[in-house]
Amino acid sequence: MLLTLWKRHGLLFGAGALCVLVNGRGVGPLWVTGVVLLVVGGTMRWSLTRRQRPDRERPPVPVRVPVGGRWVALNGPGTKVPSHTHSHAQTYAVDLKYAPAEGATPGPAFSMFRPFGLPPGRYRTFGRPVLAPADGVVVATVDGRRDHLCRMSLPGFGYLYLEGFVRGLGWPRHIWGNHVLLDLGDGVVAGFAHLRRGSLRVAVGDRVAAGQQLAECGNSGNSSEPHLHFQLMDGSDVATARGLPFAWDYRDDAGSEHTGVPEDATFFVAAGTGTADGAG
Repeated sequence: MLLTLWKRHGLLFGAGALCVLVNGRGVGPLWVTGVVLLVVGGTMRWSLTRRQRPDRERPPVPVRVPVGGRWVALNGPGTKVPSHTHSHAQTYAVDLKYAPAEGATPGPAFSMFRPFGLPPGRYRTFGRPVLAPADGVVVATVDGRRDHLCRMSLPGFGYLYLEGFVRGLGWPRHIWGNHVLLDLGDGVVAGFAHLRRGSLRVAVGDRVAAGQQLAECGNSGNSSEPHLHFQLMDGSDVATARGLPFAWDYRDDAGSEHTGVPEDATFFVAAGTGTADGAG
């Protein structure tokens, strides 16, 4: 019961912010109420995030690369841990963008003067298949969040951060967008976020095999441009689970094969695939 209340910290924080914003009489009952709610909500968020820190070292879980073809890794544990944040079990999460050939970019680059947003279909990642990294059972899905415009300009990024703050006050689906959670057994759950609306090929309770397509990459949730957010965790409740390390077998552009997670800005394909556009 207490943990359920703790997970609703965003409601308190949002109510506090609203009290402070609408207060027009200086320091008074409404302002004090708002500050108290902000402090309480912020403390609850901090304690919950602290609880999600991994409590012990664990060897990486071996899984397959969850995409086929040539990709680039960003914001991953191959460069730093936590790669994102401990919140939402993202300690070892990685973001992936599709770049099918050397010299090819995932899509239009960030620009100071680009229009506020661009259609997600302008990016190569949009619509690419997302694959199961191991055999498992689907334990949760969301498939109704819109694929919004890409925020790859200065005004777009400003809006993204404001929107991200508001999303953070809600439920995980507001951050993750369309997503799939796949139970791999032995206390390991794989999470796939920012999926394309209407692309899910699985439902809760389905058993899937390694390499089976689950959905397509999209731009739903807290996302600046189409990409796949992938992570492992020790439970299916992303608000309380802890992130788990993982390892892939992959080959970089120099032809060297590795086991682990590529460092940021590394282009790679799954080891054993014949071409950059192989099925993985």
